[in-house]
Amino acid sequence: MWKELLAVYWKRAAGAAVGLFFGIIYLFTGFWDMLFVALLVAIGYWFGKQKEMGNGTIYPWQRLWDSILDRFRPFR
Repeated sequence: MWKELLAVYWKRAAGAAVGLFFGIIYLFTGFWDMLFVALLVAIGYWFGKQKEMGNGTIYPWQRLWDSILDRFRPFR
């Protein structure tokens, strides 16, 4: 019976589990700390999604490094 319910309503169960997780964080840390943790989770999810999709790095670090070297190179 439980397997059939989870097979049909697994997204609802996952959503309830996430809600319970954030509720416990709220009870132990407070509202603003909970929002900060949720922000960190969202940022981590976004970075993971970007890497999973193969978009490469978020910021072109090599281009930044080259521009810094060009600006501060003593002899051009």
